[in-house]
Amino acid sequence: MRIKSSLLPKGILALVTLFLLVCFISRAIAGDIQNKLVAESTIEQVMKRGVLKVGMSTFVPWAMNDKNGQLVGFEIDVAKRLATDLGVKVEFIPTKWAGIIPALLTGKFDVIIGGMGIRPDRNQKVNFSIPYDYTGQAIVAHKQLAAGFKTIEDFNRPEVTIAARLGSTSVAAAKKFMPKAKLTLFDDESQAYLEVINGKAHAMVGSAPTPAFQALKYPETLFIPIEGTFTKEPNGFAVRKGDYDTINYFNNWITVVAAEGWLQEIKHYWFETKDWESSIQ
Repeated sequence: MRIKSSLLPKGILALVTLFLLVCFISRAIAGDIQNKLVAESTIEQVMKRGVLKVGMSTFVPWAMNDKNGQLVGFEIDVAKRLATDLGVKVEFIPTKWAGIIPALLTGKFDVIIGGMGIRPDRNQKVNFSIPYDYTGQAIVAHKQLAAGFKTIEDFNRPEVTIAARLGSTSVAAAKKFMPKAKLTLFDDESQAYLEVINGKAHAMVGSAPTPAFQALKYPETLFIPIEGTFTKEPNGFAVRKGDYDTINYFNNWITVVAAEGWLQEIKHYWFETKDWESSIQ
């Protein structure tokens, strides 16, 4: 039943008119805000630009240079496939791991795809996608300095020196499981391994399978005291906070390529075979 405006008191009619006007304006403002958020999202900017800028750091076998100086590795394949599916080019921006989140926040690149573990402290600064991979920490040790070491507790001593990469989840793992040991940190993972190889540290804590690769590469000097990993960590894409459209796209993309089996295929190639080793510098 329709109520004639002439039957309403003037005061009520004014309130109804004001209410309808406010609703109309609110919907218009909400629509403008929604359109602005969409236009300013990272994924929209990438599409307009035609280039996906990826922040990463080199470490085997996630990202490394081949003999021609080209970047290859698990994360490189992931980023290339993501860019292809977006219909854009990919630009890799190598960045020191300790400064990679600040670089993302200042807009140096669009996303971090670099084996970054999803952690609550990092989540306070960035938003993470759902996990696209799971890794764990492993340990490789110097044969003479760590002779007879067979457990994590063997390394949890004040006289033991552990090397790790600055800003990595390896640092948190070493502090948690070997709090009594002396921890020496390095900007580059290769420097940390070199510290052990040169006998200046008892062991290096790093993301598997790199410690095992190092033991195979330097069998006269290094060994694996503990088989497998002693942690399990989910890895995700990191983006600037508040960008929900981009996170939504990344989550759906990860779901699709995981269901295809593609992620498992490239994970097997880079982490469970050495078919790629001859192409690396």
